[in-house]
Amino acid sequence: MKIAFVGKGGSGKTTLSSLFIRQLAAAGAPVVAVDADINQHLGAALGLDEPEAAALPAMGAQLSLIKDYLRGANPRIASAAMMIKTTPPGRGSRLVSVTEPNPVYDACARPVELDGGAVRLMVTGPFTDADLGVACYHSKTGAVELFLNHLVDGRDEYVVVDMTAGSDSFASGMFTRFDITFLVAEPTRKGVSVYRQYKEYARDFGVTLKVVGNKVQGQDDVDFLRAEVGDDLLVTVGHSDWVRAMEKGRPPRFDLLEDANRLALHALQEAADATYELRDHERYTRQMVQFHLKNAEAWGNERTGADLAAQVDPGYVLGEDVTALA
Repeated sequence: MKIAFVGKGGSGKTTLSSLFIRQLAAAGAPVVAVDADINQHLGAALGLDEPEAAALPAMGAQLSLIKDYLRGANPRIASAAMMIKTTPPGRGSRLVSVTEPNPVYDACARPVELDGGAVRLMVTGPFTDADLGVACYHSKTGAVELFLNHLVDGRDEYVVVDMTAGSDSFASGMFTRFDITFLVAEPTRKGVSVYRQYKEYARDFGVTLKVVGNKVQGQDDVDFLRAEVGDDLLVTVGHSDWVRAMEKGRPPRFDLLEDANRLALHALQEAADATYELRDHERYTRQMVQFHLKNAEAWGNERTGADLAAQVDPGYVLGEDVTALA
């Protein structure tokens, strides 16, 4: 399953996504974790120290390698240089799975050992000095979007993406790449305003959206969230001494996480697992093509000097049944 964590800055989405990743790893599930936030904190939340987190390879810096590998022998793509962030796979493209070895993981992923297992961690990378004042952060996430467009994941395999804050996720079609999106909301007016905006933007795209109430201190907070988001409220999370110790760089064993918070994480996993049977591969592929055509017309054709609509392979549907073609 492909899972996104979104929310306003400071809502705790990185903390909760890291806890969810630990929950999956403790259960022995294969996990690819991706930090696609403008502020790169997922590595630290998974226990890396600052030098280790800073040394993680940036996916954006490996974009040429990623394009060349994913292009494969697709006859509709003349060269890797003709690929843009939305280029969809077709017959001849290389696909990636969660557990396989491949050059993309070799270049961009690093194993992170957790006390319940290990996960692959990938990061978009921070701004460089050359980017400051001239680059949009969404140019950095193009590598993540290409990766997700070519990813085939199966039951009990997980890709967890810590997305950029607020509604910035809608600057690309990446928000449609997930089986479920967990929106982390504090019990405040600002906290639920991001939920309303996200719900409105995602309305016509079949996005499965569930709210995780964070920093909840009592029943009044629960009642407030329920009144504001209704049945989209899945679970709430309160104070955690385990998280406080983790944020100080001294995480206890994960099995010492408070029972209430462990139950909340289990509910997230159950909600994610339930989406597997609801997958609509044709819609997923159709939306991929839709955003590719929009980007091609808006800027891609001009930048590459070609009609990128020709990259679309009619009748091709990305799903588990094409794994053998990877």
